[in-house]
Amino acid sequence: MREARKGMLLVISGPSGAGKGTLYGKVLAADPDMTFSVSYTTRAPRPGEVDGKDYRFVSDGEFRAMLEQDGFLEHAQVHGHFYGTPRQPVLDALEAGRSVMLDIDPQGALQVMEKMPGCVSVFILPPSFTELRRRLEGRGTETREQIERRLQNARGEVALKDKYQYLVVNDDLEVAYRTLQGIVDAEKQRSCRYFPVVEE
Repeated sequence: MREARKGMLLVISGPSGAGKGTLYGKVLAADPDMTFSVSYTTRAPRPGEVDGKDYRFVSDGEFRAMLEQDGFLEHAQVHGHFYGTPRQPVLDALEAGRSVMLDIDPQGALQVMEKMPGCVSVFILPPSFTELRRRLEGRGTETREQIERRLQNARGEVALKDKYQYLVVNDDLEVAYRTLQGIVDAEKQRSCRYFPVVEE
């Protein structure tokens, strides 16, 4: 059996505190063929975040210079900061047959869905807004005002969930992970991405 694969672009969104990072981290750890696209952002690093691994932290000026050079596949302003997905590394990985995962907000996700209609889109939902508040407060990384702004933004983001192909509720982490991994596994086998040759 000979086979070839085309890279899959996986777009994941969800409100802050929904558990996106934990979920996609488990998928990345289990799938050596999946690569994570590191976004650029103008916000400051949170405790424990590493430049070049979690995000590429840049100044407003650096971000705007890349924007002028059409260096982003998508970009958005979220919670008062700019975020963007660098265009060329994503296209290069897909061309090489590797799958790429994007963790981006709905503003950016809708841009990617329009530009790259073959992408797979997944929205991660919290079980309730009460639980989302509990998780945000439990992080201890934001002020009360920042938490309130994130909760307000979360309601607007959740309202866009029907724009996505798949919805995953992160109530039980293991169940949510198995659901997300199942989506990834099934999408990799679609005939538009998987090309087996049955030999004599």
